[in-house]
Amino acid sequence: MFPKLISFGDFFLPTYGVLVALAFLAGLQLTAKLAKRSGYNPETVTNLAIYCALSGLAGAKLLMFAFDWRYYAAKPADIFSISTLQAAGVYQGGLVLAVVFAWLYVRHHKLPFFGVADAFAPGVALGHAIGRIGCFAAGCCWGSQCDRPWAVTFTDPEAAKLVGVPLNVPLHPAQLYESTAEFVLSYFLYRQFLKKHGEGQIIGLYLILYSIIRIAVEFVRNHEQALPFGLPFSLTQWIAAGTLIVGVWWYLRARTVSR
Repeated sequence: MFPKLISFGDFFLPTYGVLVALAFLAGLQLTAKLAKRSGYNPETVTNLAIYCALSGLAGAKLLMFAFDWRYYAAKPADIFSISTLQAAGVYQGGLVLAVVFAWLYVRHHKLPFFGVADAFAPGVALGHAIGRIGCFAAGCCWGSQCDRPWAVTFTDPEAAKLVGVPLNVPLHPAQLYESTAEFVLSYFLYRQFLKKHGEGQIIGLYLILYSIIRIAVEFVRNHEQALPFGLPFSLTQWIAAGTLIVGVWWYLRARTVSR
């Protein structure tokens, strides 16, 4: 759609990268605000956010490599290519690794894991919403073929070159579906955070609702990987089902403890 924000010869500033940076800053600002409201040290939480962002990027790329291991095993040089750098990766891989790192970090600093996670949830949803707009601009994570009036058609050869999106084919704007849902989710979680809640209730709601969003959006996403277990669900949907179960567990736990 608009993969390059600025170009100077062979150098270009990717729109996706700029929007991801803005997404991180917006999510960080919201998280710091909620952390301060909860009585946590904003600097400690800000440092955690930076570490989680780095581990999240690593986790998303690692799971992407795992999904496409046959391709990258045959072409290992592509691991360091521009197209791989532009690719968003698999979000759940980043989420899982970031959560693991956060758990270790808060234990080291003697902070309540679920309380800190609650402060993060609205900001994570906000950052993800903005990041998906970056995906749309780059052309990655594109949808399946679509005959609806709101279908989008990518025509920029640079987008096809960078991320492989098919050109001149009407597609579901899957990135925008998810982005819109994430903006709504961020606002909903923010409003819930301002109300009385048990520790872990907000992050539980995030995992429940985001998992449902992801499962739904995946039905209109393009999938190059084979569907596992002989069922009409992608591997990403199975992962989302797992995070949904974890979210329900955390949410019920929070409600039980807060009584």
